[in-house]
Amino acid sequence: MKKFSLFAGVILITLTVCSKEGMWIPIFLEGVIMNDMKLNGFQLSAEDIYSINKESMKDAVVRFGGGCTGEMISSSGLLLTNHHCGYGQIQSHSSLKNDYLTNGFWAMNLKEELPNPGLSATFILRIEDVTEEYLAGTEGIVEKSRVDSILQSNSNRIIKSYTANSHFEGFIRSFFNGNQFILFITETFTDVRLVGAPPSSIGKFGFDTDNWVWPRHTGDFSIFRIYAGKDNLPAEYSEENIPYKPGYHFPISLEGYKEGDFTMVYGFPYQTNEYLTSDAVDFLVNVSNPKKIEIRTKKLDVLNERMMNSEEVRIKYAAKQSSTSNAWKKWIGQNRGLNRNQSINKKKEFENKLKQKIAVYPDSFAAFEGLQERLEESYKSINEVALARDYYIEIAYYGSDAMRLALSLKPFVEKTKKENLSKEDVLKLDKILKSYFKDYDAETDGSVFKAIMPIYLESEDNFYKPLCIKELKAKNSSNINEKLRDIYFNSIVCKESEMLESFKMSPGKTLKKLTKDELYILADELSVFYKEQITPAYNTLSMELDNLNKEYINLIRLAFPDQNYYPDANGTLRVSYGKIEGMSPADAVKYNYYTSLEGVLSKYDATSYEFNLPQRLIELYESKDYDIYAENGEMRVCFVASNHTSGGNSGSPVLNSKGELIGLNFDRNWEGTMSDINYDINQCRNISVDIRYVLFIVDKFAGAKNIINELTITGK
Repeated sequence: MKKFSLFAGVILITLTVCSKEGMWIPIFLEGVIMNDMKLNGFQLSAEDIYSINKESMKDAVVRFGGGCTGEMISSSGLLLTNHHCGYGQIQSHSSLKNDYLTNGFWAMNLKEELPNPGLSATFILRIEDVTEEYLAGTEGIVEKSRVDSILQSNSNRIIKSYTANSHFEGFIRSFFNGNQFILFITETFTDVRLVGAPPSSIGKFGFDTDNWVWPRHTGDFSIFRIYAGKDNLPAEYSEENIPYKPGYHFPISLEGYKEGDFTMVYGFPYQTNEYLTSDAVDFLVNVSNPKKIEIRTKKLDVLNERMMNSEEVRIKYAAKQSSTSNAWKKWIGQNRGLNRNQSINKKKEFENKLKQKIAVYPDSFAAFEGLQERLEESYKSINEVALARDYYIEIAYYGSDAMRLALSLKPFVEKTKKENLSKEDVLKLDKILKSYFKDYDAETDGSVFKAIMPIYLESEDNFYKPLCIKELKAKNSSNINEKLRDIYFNSIVCKESEMLESFKMSPGKTLKKLTKDELYILADELSVFYKEQITPAYNTLSMELDNLNKEYINLIRLAFPDQNYYPDANGTLRVSYGKIEGMSPADAVKYNYYTSLEGVLSKYDATSYEFNLPQRLIELYESKDYDIYAENGEMRVCFVASNHTSGGNSGSPVLNSKGELIGLNFDRNWEGTMSDINYDINQCRNISVDIRYVLFIVDKFAGAKNIINELTITGK
């Protein structure tokens, strides 16, 4: 391991050619990466991006909630992120009386800002390569339990050495499939309040139709504020808290950009798998993605119809529909891109080149003999259980809300078999039920259940298909739709008033009823099968694959040492860079690198919820009242660049060569979603909302001058 770490270090400092592909760990920018960034126009230093000795850009980048990025844009804690990242919070504050999804929300002073229980913002304070310390004592040990014990002990010791006597936290993450381990020290704030959000007709303009598509005309932003205690340290929500003062916030540029300009994205990309073999990509493209797309298509058909016919259902299911649709359309685009790019064949060609090199130099690669063949067999073994896992996650867990509620009630059901519930249990139950039923509609959820369960029932019979699903199909083959409706609508789980009242009066008695409830029984049996059959098999096979992929990456880097290698995204802080540029996604099709408000109005359709617009925005367009935010009389809306991004980069700052904020990353082009598997600089683009459009909406549309006055704006 020590030898490989040295080898990896040599690669980082001796490369002479650098592709724009890549998601780079901030502590490894100095050297060839920074040299290439400067050759492409970057005017600052690696220490301006990441430093523990002075304020730097890292102090303005936060992990927003569970899966997005945000950035600090004022000295008083203002945080900018995407509208779709804050969508759940906006929806939670919305009702028929205060429909912030439709009308937008703007706090004109601190007192009007809305708290969001459960929302957090996490800063990265320090990053350290701790590979040697983390692996210390594991050399020569083959017993997994002993290795895990040593690694856990090492991890605890390392994290404690950096966080002792402080409120800081830390975690260690694996890179290059376990060839490198890096420590991240964090500081998390939990008082994060909603400050501003445009109407969905701006923040989600184009909705599902335009999602993952270029040209794009979406003002995808929302604004929050981090609050702290009077000592500027993290504190639970309190009216006594004050706006947080960050170590750094991004200046905002009004100078604009032109094609070919340098851009940098700084954020938390969630997951990429650039080093997969052809077998893995084949399964993804031809089996896993198509099945997940089929399931979510059925679910979306129900949600879209129900939401179109009921304002109440629309508000309740807005966030759920958006979450379901986002991944669904991404998988469709990912398959299109991978197929168009002939990614499976390209992977096979690379693997053949690897085999040829090994054949020429067998002694140099003796340690990797038979590795590619073992990988091929391992993927064949895991595919069956991986598909079964997809079925459970998409249908049993993420499919129906009532099924998921049933699973959340199981711990309480089990407890009543042994003892009475405590007051704390009853309060917790009451909180779960109220939260659940706030955004629940029985007819909608029941229709989802009826639509997707038949896909599970018709799936191929094998060892990984739950017995309860096989029996349900066998016993009700002639009337399955009627049976599914009975299972759902005869269940106490879908009866809001009965659940809330009976739990309040006699929670133990109600919980015992569930043991005879067909919906609860079905959810429970699926969950048990998943935990006892699918998960252990999947974990065992995944572990085998992880070990083989760890060797595979070593083999690739040894066989082709002149290539530039970066670790797959894993939710940790990364830098990617590229340039402003348009694209040609198909023969005879060429797209410009930016869109304008004129394009927004050309899509305007008052009869469509996806393309309707607020009257105020139409008036501003007609009067061309753009103030200082226009460029040559034109109000730009979005732009594309060749930065390598992924899920988790939503909300990431897009910076110019001087480190100034010019945009807010929110999407990729549809075919470019393949970049999680196979990045192609000719096909992959990240989509960002122009920061000037953000300011225009805040200032001229919303009249929120209080927000504008907090910002550091250059180039006026």
